[in-house]
Amino acid sequence: MHREENGLHPVAKEYLLRLLGEEGFQMVERVPNGEITDEEIAAITQVNLNTVRKSLFLLYENKLATYRRQKDEESGWLTYLWRIDLSRIDKVLENEMRKLLANLERRLEYERNNMFYACNICGYKVPFAEAAEMEFTCASCSSMLVFEDNTEVIEAIEERISKLRETLGVKREDV
Repeated sequence: MHREENGLHPVAKEYLLRLLGEEGFQMVERVPNGEITDEEIAAITQVNLNTVRKSLFLLYENKLATYRRQKDEESGWLTYLWRIDLSRIDKVLENEMRKLLANLERRLEYERNNMFYACNICGYKVPFAEAAEMEFTCASCSSMLVFEDNTEVIEAIEERISKLRETLGVKREDV
């Protein structure tokens, strides 16, 4: 899934844009294959060296880049040779979807197990117990808190969960 004929799959591209930002993503698109230093990447891609380094470490943390240290015997300096490897991006995206699914399931349980009160003026929203402690007065603007039916929120979360499960090919107990 990670590549289309003319580059990255749109989902992979969006993930990398969110992870790295526009400049970091441009770096990934322009960097040549093989091992290369961060200084060489900055020179070739015309991306600021600090952005290159930050992006490389983010890619490394997400297992989309590797590096090898090389020591100069004369000076003792260490050189880091980087290699960007997007071959694992499908697995990274799947893991992100699994995390999202788990978070949505927790949120669904929270929404199902609570009644909410909200301020019609500023949108402040709290569970019943907290609203009762505040005597149903908004902590933000002092307006009255009113019951908020969260049925639509629950339905939207259930729909999103259903789509993610279908995409991942998992049942509830598999997550």
